Amino acid sequence: MLRGAFVVVFGVTGFLLGREAYFSLFAPHFASPALQLALLILAPAIGAIVGALLAPLAQSIFESELEAVEGAMERLSPAEIVGGAAGLIVGLLIAFLIKTVAFEVISSLGPGGTYVAVVLYLLAAIFAAYLGARVGARLRVVPLPGRAAPSGTLKVVDTSAIVDGRIVEIVESGFLEGPMVVPRFVLRELQAIADSVDPLKRTRGRRGFDVLAKLQERGAFEVSERDYDDMPSGEVDARLVRLAQELGAKLVTNDFNLNRVAHVEGVGVLNVNELANAVKPVVLPGEELHVHLTREGKELHQGVAYLDDGTMIVVEHGRRLIGAEIDVIVTSVLQTAAGRMIFARIKRDGSAA
Repeated sequence: MLRGAFVVVFGVTGFLLGREAYFSLFAPHFASPALQLALLILAPAIGAIVGALLAPLAQSIFESELEAVEGAMERLSPAEIVGGAAGLIVGLLIAFLIKTVAFEVISSLGPGGTYVAVVLYLLAAIFAAYLGARVGARLRVVPLPGRAAPSGTLKVVDTSAIVDGRIVEIVESGFLEGPMVVPRFVLRELQAIADSVDPLKRTRGRRGFDVLAKLQERGAFEVSERDYDDMPSGEVDARLVRLAQELGAKLVTNDFNLNRVAHVEGVGVLNVNELANAVKPVVLPGEELHVHLTREGKELHQGVAYLDDGTMIVVEHGRRLIGAEIDVIVTSVLQTAAGRMIFARIKRDGSAA
């Protein structure tokens, strides 16, 4: 049916163009009535045949562009589609207003000015419509009725935060609120990790999908189909930063390098490791702790214990008491990029359990 419609439209268009060509180009230059009659028949017929032959090519171009538009719309949310349509209409109205003012001025210059005015109007209409659609989709200028906008700042979650797994407990505790977005290209990266030949990477990837399943049960995130074909497929970090900029969102990540890049680009970052360090209990020099020495330290005389939150405690002269529970006194606290480290000494009046 579509093929037939294209053949009819292009055939009729070719027929009319051939007829117009006869009257404009051929008829004034031939005096013979027989030749004029032949051209009157041949010109529209040739135009119709050429138009019908071009119809399949035009149809294939139309279908390919239609598929591209459908793919682009699938990556947009309903609010972005409605906003883009509203922006398109506003852009066309602006172009029409410009035309009403400029068309009369330019067309007054003569027949040539009329053609120039038509071309300028078409260019202005295309530019204004494209700009309006882009701005409307990005700003979501038309809220959808019957759907309450989620409260809180939008968060874009990267692969490292998903694989880490602690994001589930953070969401359940209520410390991470508001809508969260997981881009499709992050899911592809997670799938590549889960399909890795490295057993460790494969386990991490599968754990990441388990984490997403738990978040999905809570309705805590939605998948974004927005992608950036102008960027290399391996540049996931750059895509995340760009997506966060376009959505006005914050990044949820454990990746130190992505953290730094996002800060440079002016994107807010919620780092799970920084949150974990922030909520660790404050330990001051001189405070007493009861710990269990589990292994030897870097130095020969040192023993190492851990708090419940995983903070390392290095105990001076504790190597001989490995495996025992002892009382220690904190001597200093060192904050590093990897976390907090506590140095302590054995309490003199304490005894091993």
